[in-house]
Amino acid sequence: MYQGVNASEGIGIGTVMVAVDPDLTFDPHEVSDTAAEKERYQAALAVFCEKTQAQADHMKVAVGEAEAEIMAGHIMLAQDPGMTDAIAAGTCAEKALVDTSTMFENMFLSMDDEMFRLRAADIADIRTGILAELLGVEVVDLSVLPENTVVVVHDLTPSMTATIDKEHIAGIVTETGGRTSHSAIIARALEIPAVLSVANSCSALTNGMPVIVDGGQGIVIAEPDDDVLAEYQTKAKEYAENKAALEAFRGKETVTADGIKKILGCNIGSPDDVANALDHDAEAIGLFRSEFLFMDATELPSEEEQFQAYRKVATALKGAPVIIRTLDVGGDKAIPYLHMEPEENPFMGFRAVRYCLENPDQYKVQLRALLRAGAFGDVKIMIPLVTCVEEVRAVKELVEECKKELECEGLKYDENIEVGVMMETPAASLIADKLAEEVDFFSIGTNDLTGYTMCADRGNDHISNLYQVYYPAVLRSIKNIIESGVNAGIMVGMCGEAAADPLLEPLLISFGLEEFSMSAPSILRARKTISQWTKAECDELAEKALACSTAAEVKELLEAAAR
Repeated sequence: MYQGVNASEGIGIGTVMVAVDPDLTFDPHEVSDTAAEKERYQAALAVFCEKTQAQADHMKVAVGEAEAEIMAGHIMLAQDPGMTDAIAAGTCAEKALVDTSTMFENMFLSMDDEMFRLRAADIADIRTGILAELLGVEVVDLSVLPENTVVVVHDLTPSMTATIDKEHIAGIVTETGGRTSHSAIIARALEIPAVLSVANSCSALTNGMPVIVDGGQGIVIAEPDDDVLAEYQTKAKEYAENKAALEAFRGKETVTADGIKKILGCNIGSPDDVANALDHDAEAIGLFRSEFLFMDATELPSEEEQFQAYRKVATALKGAPVIIRTLDVGGDKAIPYLHMEPEENPFMGFRAVRYCLENPDQYKVQLRALLRAGAFGDVKIMIPLVTCVEEVRAVKELVEECKKELECEGLKYDENIEVGVMMETPAASLIADKLAEEVDFFSIGTNDLTGYTMCADRGNDHISNLYQVYYPAVLRSIKNIIESGVNAGIMVGMCGEAAADPLLEPLLISFGLEEFSMSAPSILRARKTISQWTKAECDELAEKALACSTAAEVKELLEAAAR
C-alpha cells in the first residue's frame, strides 16, 4: 500500500499505465543569426498556443468554463513579454526558454500563497509544450486509453488533462502535487479518483499491474488480493450511491435539522468560475480572489476592466451576496509590474491591506470599481490581513472618498456597500469584538489563521503535523471570532478549507457561523451534513471538543460523532 495526498474522492479499480515524460534534452549552442532564432521560437510558440487553445475549447465543452480558463491562462503566460523576449544575441531558443521559464518558476515557488504557487506548475507545463515544439518531440497523450486505466505519471499537468479520455480512466496517481494543484482541481471537476504525491510511483507501479486508487483516503493498493478487491468493489458501489443521493439536496435550502437557515457560498478566482459555482448550487460567492485579475495582466487593470469583471459576477448571482477580497498581494506575491521588493520574511511583511494603504491612488481604482459593481448586485468589500482597527478605518475613509468622486461624476454606485474583514490573523481574533464595531461582516480565512496561530508553514513537511484546524488554539480562536460577530449583530462567514470539513461543520453551527464558503464540488455534501444536526446536538459536541487538550483528541471525538 502507498500513501499520498487525497486529491479527488472516489474509488478507482483498474490496471496501471505509466505515462512516460518525453525526452526534452538538448545541447545548448550558440547561434549566429539571432533574428532567425527568434523567428524559430515564435513559430514554435504559435503552434503551442494553437494547440493549447484547441485544448481549452475541448475542455470548455467536456468539463466547464472554469477549467478551460486554466488552459487559456497558459496562453497568456506563454505570450508574456518576459517569456517571449528572452532570446539574447547568440543564445539558442531552447536555452533561452529554459533559463527564463526556470526563473519565473522559482519566483512563483517562493511565494507564500498556495494559489500563486500553482503558477509554477503552469510555467513548467508551458516550458514542456514549447520545448517539445522546438525539438519536434511528442508530449504525453491521454486522449485514447484502454478501459479501466489507472494513469501513473510524475506530474499530471493541465495540458495532459485537457484532452484526457474520461470514460476509460479509473484513477490517477502522481509523484507530485497537492489538493490545490491544478491537477487536483481538474481531477475533481472530471470526478476521477486521484492520489497525488505518491513517492516513486512511476517506478514502483508497472504497466498492467492491477491497482486500487482510494481518492478519499489518499492510498493506492497494488496487486490487491481477492478479499481486498471485493471490499473495495463494495466501497465503490456505496460511494456511487451516496454521491447520487446528494442530488436530493440540489435546489433545497441549507438548514439545520431544527430549521436554522445557513448560506452555502463558493470560493472563486475569476468571473469565469461563476458558472461552475452555480452549477453546483452555490447560494453566494463567499470569496472572490481579486488578485487573479492583477496576476493574469501585464499592467495594472483599469477601473473599467475591474468594474466589468466584478459586475459580471454580481449580475450572475442575481442579488445573492458576492464578497470580493481586495488586492491581496505583497513581498511574497511578486506581480512584476507592481515592482514589489523581495522581503526576508514575507509572511509578516509589506502585503495585502498594508500595501494597498501605502498606494491609495492605485487602491482607489479597485474600490471605485467595486462600488460601481455594487449597483448591479449585492457586492461586499472584504479587507485582507487586518491586524488593527486603524487599517479598517483607513480603508473606510478611502471608500467614502470614492463615493464622493463617483457622485460628482454622475456614476451609479452602491451608497450602502458593506465593508468587512477577512479574519485570518491572531491579532484580528484577539480584537474581534473591537473590529466587529467597525465593520459589516467577518469572513474567517482558516488557512492563514491556522498557519499564523500555530506558527506552521503548511508547505514545510517537518512541521506539517502542526498545520491542523483541530488544534484547541485554532478552535478557540474561531469560536471567539464567530461569537464576537454574532454579539455585534454582523454576519460571520468562513471562506477557508475548514468550511467544507464535515467533521468541523457541527462545531461551526454551534459557534453560530452563518455562511460556509468552499470549492464548488463540496457544496451539496455540506448541505447534507448541515441538515443532519440540530443546534442542541452541535452545542453538546462543541462542549466536548473544547474540553479536549490535543488535536488528536478533537479529531477522534469528531470522527466518532460523524454522520
